[in-house]
Amino acid sequence: MNYTGIIIEESLEDTSVLKDVEILETKIEKVTEEHKTPWLTQWTLHTVEILEEKVDSVAGKLSKDLEREHTWYADYKNDEYHYIIYRGKIFKVDSKNPVLYKDAKQYGISLGIPDYQVDFAPDDKVWER
Repeated sequence: MNYTGIIIEESLEDTSVLKDVEILETKIEKVTEEHKTPWLTQWTLHTVEILEEKVDSVAGKLSKDLEREHTWYADYKNDEYHYIIYRGKIFKVDSKNPVLYKDAKQYGISLGIPDYQVDFAPDDKVWER
């Protein structure tokens, strides 16, 4: 089963990983204060599909290619697993066990990413008690 997600082009030091995915759609968003990226004027959001056999190699590349100077993440999922990728760290969350999202969210917050941007779980209230 293939995976879908969004990769923000401006988050990448090396964009060659985009050759390993199928770009389904591209949207450009003007940066606002809510984005928390004042050094940029826009985000280029690529909705991507990743073949199941490439999912681990793409995660590895993203983990190395996310920008060093600022904190970013990328994520993609199918019905079974959700990959949440930070620079140097990859979380593979089993969708049947949403409690596992807690570590991925807490890691992102510890890096300085606003909590509303790392709201991965379908219903965070499941594990935020």
